[in-house]
Amino acid sequence: MDELLALYQRRASVRKFKPEPLREGDLEKLLFAAQRAPTDATAQLYSLLRISDPALRRAVSAHSGNNPHIETCAEFFLILADTHRLRRLVEHRGGRFGRWPRTALHFAITDAVLAGSALATMAESLGYGIVWVGGVLNGIEEIARLCGLPPGVVPVAGLCVGVPDETPPPRPRLPRHLVVHENRYQDYAPEALEEGYEAMAPIARGGDWYRLLAHYFTQGGTMEQREPAYRRLTARQGFEPDLPGELAQLLAERGLPAGSLGELIQAAFAQGFHNLTFRPGHIRVERGAEVYQGEGPPGEALARALLLACSGQARAAE
Repeated sequence: MDELLALYQRRASVRKFKPEPLREGDLEKLLFAAQRAPTDATAQLYSLLRISDPALRRAVSAHSGNNPHIETCAEFFLILADTHRLRRLVEHRGGRFGRWPRTALHFAITDAVLAGSALATMAESLGYGIVWVGGVLNGIEEIARLCGLPPGVVPVAGLCVGVPDETPPPRPRLPRHLVVHENRYQDYAPEALEEGYEAMAPIARGGDWYRLLAHYFTQGGTMEQREPAYRRLTARQGFEPDLPGELAQLLAERGLPAGSLGELIQAAFAQGFHNLTFRPGHIRVERGAEVYQGEGPPGEALARALLLACSGQARAAE
């Protein structure tokens, strides 16, 4: 127990690794720890993609903001939210897999993070360095293609493990009372927020944590830039309730990528369609004298109508 406490007291992410492999038998320990992580309803909605091919690592790095540690660490894992395996297991016994896309993504990401965290903690307990790589979302569509991810699978993060070639100090964290609530969530007074900025000041150049937050989280920042590709990929992989994944994939192949019903409507207008008329179980869209119709829930119906337009199957407007 004291050793675990000491580990967390000194832990910090490592980005410089020695060109050395893991000790014999340690990879097995890391994977064992990952598989012992908690999982909801025994489903284990995650997978680990161990990337050992140097060329593939370089490609993943290039699509993740050019992180050299992806290429130099002893082991690099892509942490995946994965409902594909569960679907195969259910269908293998003759079951019909339910449609619960938002809930599926929620539990799959949770399982993936828990497994990745267990792997990382085991690695650090063995004396290795680790760094969690959120930058895989920068090129999430390209990485999914490079790694051949089937429907139901999306990258959550990358995880580097290796022999550290640096000993960075632990980074600051927010004061405990800003993070831990009891019984009811307590909102933050201005002075509490300023206390948070003061505590986190050492992490940022010039001592202004806001500059770091602004880079990632304000309008035009990194997270906003990642959002469209993330929506498109998760829709194509089957996690968007208003747009079936197979139709989203077909639309993307025909130059109409969309990650939601709203984006699909915008794409339709951008392609010159007008007079989108929704009725229960039916949609009608027009472009000049052409009329296209689709059946089903709104997202599915619109997708089918636009796919008919792509194939030129129209009839004259009434």
